[in-house]
Amino acid sequence: MFVKFTIIYAMIFPLKNLIEYDGNMYEITAAASRRSYQLSMLKDPEIEDNDGKVVSLAARQIFTQEVEFRIEDE
Repeated sequence: MFVKFTIIYAMIFPLKNLIEYDGNMYEITAAASRRSYQLSMLKDPEIEDNDGKVVSLAARQIFTQEVEFRIEDE
């Protein structure tokens, strides 16, 4: 006898935004990585609200423009 389980996941990572993003993928990845580091070091309480998922929180903040980024010339 087999039992079928259906698992429903809440979308934590903004996958739709990532798919639709038409900018420089390296830049957005670098920005999300840097923002993840910042959130971790600050021990931002929003991390707990996001089930401890720092990278997805950072990506969502960038894609929703809650946090803006820019690349500086050296």
